[in-house]
Amino acid sequence: MARNIEWLVIDVDGTMTDGGLYYDSYGNELKKFNTKDAAGIFAAHRAGIKLIVITGRTCKATEKRMKELQIDYLFQGISDKKEFLIRFLEKHRIKKEEIGYIGDDLNDFYSMQLTGYVGCPADSCAEVKNIADYISYLNGGAGAVRDIIIHILQESGEWNRIIKNIYAGV
Repeated sequence: MARNIEWLVIDVDGTMTDGGLYYDSYGNELKKFNTKDAAGIFAAHRAGIKLIVITGRTCKATEKRMKELQIDYLFQGISDKKEFLIRFLEKHRIKKEEIGYIGDDLNDFYSMQLTGYVGCPADSCAEVKNIADYISYLNGGAGAVRDIIIHILQESGEWNRIIKNIYAGV
């Protein structure tokens, strides 16, 4: 249930991006992030939700974007997200019902089952969709993260207050 979420894990490739891998002529990896996700992420911050980004790849573009978004924890190059998340939950004494997960593919599937809430983009794999509490109408990289965070904050009754606070200066 989204009402108790205090922590939120977010995947990068296929969730915050369209899942494509882009390389320039020098071999640098490029990623396209949707700026609309920022409003959801800043709203989550304002709601007191701690944000954890866990990705299997390592990329300077990801590091730069996560700094801009003021992500609380960024972990790159994580090949076994489930084992990593088990250790993180134990270290921080986080209960299942306090943590949500936004992801899209099989590398997120087993770690998602450690959480109390699962959200996913519209173009997620069938296995993830089958366990999702909420499936965004948007694809990964097209604002799905924002949409899922809106869903979480609407269920908790916080969305309108937070948006007014952020954007109306109240």
